[in-house]
Amino acid sequence: MTIGRRTWAIAEGWIPARSNGPEPEMLSHETVCLLNVNDTDAHVRITIYFADREPAGPYELTVPARRTLHQRFNELNDPEPIPKATDYASTIVADVPIVVQHTRLDSRQAENALVTTIAFAE
Repeated sequence: MTIGRRTWAIAEGWIPARSNGPEPEMLSHETVCLLNVNDTDAHVRITIYFADREPAGPYELTVPARRTLHQRFNELNDPEPIPKATDYASTIVADVPIVVQHTRLDSRQAENALVTTIAFAE
């Protein structure tokens, strides 16, 4: 069974600069949710694009076969951290078909907001 695509894009990205509530659960963050239903590991490269500077990355991840990985953009540090309170977009390229979903938790206020959407697949 083949589910997913090899190339994905998330046009919207923005990590809130502050949070409200206990960490790490309520830390404001952006997450890329990756699903690999294949019988082989998925090797994934994420590139981050900005409005006013050259892209960052690639950030390299592995999603084991028949597993999911929820990776917070806040925790991507190599080759550099993604700046908070800065507009960005991302591309996700894998060597096998995967499914990509984007989620944001904005906890700057006590009334938290959780937003999620499927990424754009090529």
